[in-house]
Amino acid sequence: MDTGRPLALTLVFFAWLILALSAGTIAQSDAPEILRISPTSGPEGTRVEITGKNLQDASAVLFGTAAATFKSISSTELLALVPHKTSTSTITVVTSRGRVSSPFAFVILNDPRIPDEVSYKAGYVNPVPVPTSFNSAMLWGIAIADTRVPGHESATVEIASTQLTCRADGKNVVLNDDTGNVRGGLYSRNPWFGDNHAAPMSLFYDRPNHAAVLRVGQRADRVWHFWSASPRAALPSGDLEGCTVKARVRISLGALLQMGMDYWSNPIVGYGLGGNNHEAGASNWYFPSDQWQEAVFTDIGGPQF
Repeated sequence: MDTGRPLALTLVFFAWLILALSAGTIAQSDAPEILRISPTSGPEGTRVEITGKNLQDASAVLFGTAAATFKSISSTELLALVPHKTSTSTITVVTSRGRVSSPFAFVILNDPRIPDEVSYKAGYVNPVPVPTSFNSAMLWGIAIADTRVPGHESATVEIASTQLTCRADGKNVVLNDDTGNVRGGLYSRNPWFGDNHAAPMSLFYDRPNHAAVLRVGQRADRVWHFWSASPRAALPSGDLEGCTVKARVRISLGALLQMGMDYWSNPIVGYGLGGNNHEAGASNWYFPSDQWQEAVFTDIGGPQF
């Protein structure tokens, strides 16, 4: 009986099996892994360190289904920013070798002092850089009443001054510097800025303190959206690093405030027309105090990786 042929086939089979197992082991060793995330909880905008294996060619980082801005540090480390309006969810990293999810969810812990309907519950810097064709800027602010607070009907926000400075070629240039005056309107609160139609905003002027007073408690159903009394100012020439907003404010019990700014491609054309404005970002929220405080936003440095 000829046993040579079956033996040869058996050897071929085992050789194929060994190669297949080896290829599978190699493929498995190339698969991405998430070993740790730090921190494991925080508000939107939190910087999260993702540690693992084979993360070097990541094409996306997702919190649930929301895409996050991220930066690849090495094959074992990624940094990601928790996206806007994200709920507690697992983190998924997508690579050319496959996708992998964290073994547990990142827990969203927004500040409970901020009402649920508020859009940006934490400060952020727009990760998309300002287009080079944009040549002017303007600061803005948002003030609201917290309807959960007893006596919120009398809540006010006093604005003594606002200032916008921009840094170009290492030098700070003041673009706007206003005292005791702002402009603005009342916008939909729920849904948050649900349309672009503003109702008139009534201002009261506190002459002794040289401050504009927003009586937010009188229209607690609205977002009091204000901006600089001065026109949009031209950006300084040179290599622009970014801009900084400062406002001297006093926030009464039952009120909250957030500051931010926009870049503009046209210093005259209004908001929402042809992509004329580019939001730079917004500050963290500022809370009541019987003392005057400085509310600040800056996009210098970009996303804080």
